Amino acid sequence: MSHAAPAAEPPYRRIAAEIRRRIDLGELRPGDPVPSARQLTREHGVAIATATKVLALLRDEGRVLTRPGAGTVVAPGPAATVRPRGGPGGGEPALSRERLVRGAIALADAGGLAAVSMRQLAADLGVATMALYRHVRGRDDLLLAMADTVLGDAPLPPVPPAGWRTALDLLARAQWAAYRRHRWAPHIISIARPQALRHGMAQTDWALRATAGLGLDRHVRWHLAIALMGYVRGIATNLEAGEQARQDTGLTDDQWVDRHYPMFQQVMAGGGMSTMAALMAEGEVDLDLESVFDFGLCRLLDGYAVLIERRVTPGS
Repeated sequence: MSHAAPAAEPPYRRIAAEIRRRIDLGELRPGDPVPSARQLTREHGVAIATATKVLALLRDEGRVLTRPGAGTVVAPGPAATVRPRGGPGGGEPALSRERLVRGAIALADAGGLAAVSMRQLAADLGVATMALYRHVRGRDDLLLAMADTVLGDAPLPPVPPAGWRTALDLLARAQWAAYRRHRWAPHIISIARPQALRHGMAQTDWALRATAGLGLDRHVRWHLAIALMGYVRGIATNLEAGEQARQDTGLTDDQWVDRHYPMFQQVMAGGGMSTMAALMAEGEVDLDLESVFDFGLCRLLDGYAVLIERRVTPGS
């Protein structure tokens, strides 16, 4: 009777086991950097997606963590004692809600929302995990505070400029800039179920003030404000996925399109998409999220101008 050979261990697990062994032997100590995804691809000849799975597995096991500015490092061992820092004698500043939120933002900027855990944040701040709960009720409360903080960092002047279009354009571009800096943020903000965020509400107030004195009723003014911010957030939800795809594949957006262009041609040829095929045959078009956002914002405000001029209400 023949016996099937055991399935080979997936490459990412084999590589993770090697790094785990180095940690256990003390070759890599707590705080030491571990090979980056790029280094793993070069050293082991694997795809960037495989290298990313290696680090994700070790992170899930609690063996490594992401430190802003330092990359992925070995996590403190189970027996390590975490001592609060700060207070008398100097060292790190005492833990505060502001420091906690800023630390969580740095984690999310480096590794996305999945990288933000109370345990990892406590390790980064050098405090016991339970100390965080004196400043936030839990992870959901923390995420809302993070989103509100990045909205508060949006570069809006204290006094709105004259003219409703200038004011709304400035607000939309400020939010877009905030989302570009923090690609995870639009995934927290909700348009369907508004959140009581101080900076978010202040920006809604800004949008409402921009349309004051135009002869519009409250229904129109609310719709103008919320539709604008919903547009910005909707486009921005694509930012994180695009960045993750670039990291996983090592390809720019243009390179990815070039590699898959034959597949697009095959689908168009088999689906009778003559209009699309004809336009693509005319030449390339600079089409990215930035150009789509800018084009859509300008056309949205053009539509607002028509509505304001006619002094209409939604549905009329």
